[in-house]
Amino acid sequence: MTSPPAENSPTSQAASEEHELTTNTLGPTNISESVRYLGEVEIGQTWVTAGRTITETDVVMFGTWSGDLHPLHMNEEYAKRTQFGGRLFHGPGVLAMAFGLEMSLGWKNPSAIAFLGIRDWNLLAPVRIGDTIRVREEIVEIRPSASKPDRGVVTTHVQILNQHDAVCHEGKWVVLLSRRPERSE
Repeated sequence: MTSPPAENSPTSQAASEEHELTTNTLGPTNISESVRYLGEVEIGQTWVTAGRTITETDVVMFGTWSGDLHPLHMNEEYAKRTQFGGRLFHGPGVLAMAFGLEMSLGWKNPSAIAFLGIRDWNLLAPVRIGDTIRVREEIVEIRPSASKPDRGVVTTHVQILNQHDAVCHEGKWVVLLSRRPERSE
């Protein structure tokens, strides 16, 4: 992987000009080399992120930040007596972490205009402190906009997997994706 061009280099200026027409202009240092626009993605295209291990800090920070201090997350003695046998990471915390992992793939940076929603999301297995999660994402639907030809809706099937390849969460994410901007001469 190459490093991003210097901010005032000719390469940087060309990248900036190419992306200045997009809805979310992030600047040349925030444009991923992996970016894909509407018309460059295909049904069946699949990505898998790197893994990230859940820590005690993740659980405490998410619980404190969200206000979800349920003893299943915060009290080991309580959690030991549950069907889970120990503390779990919050389901919404797992989802939030998955968003970050997925964004690190770079394919929507800066082509995504807006995140439109989540459909059919299911929590299938607990995620514990010490588990390592990763995201597998596959494009399952592409709908170009009938009224705005510079964009369309892309739906992906997303699975959050643990280190044993067990699917912990899954469902569909829906994003509004722009077409590659035309270069102005």
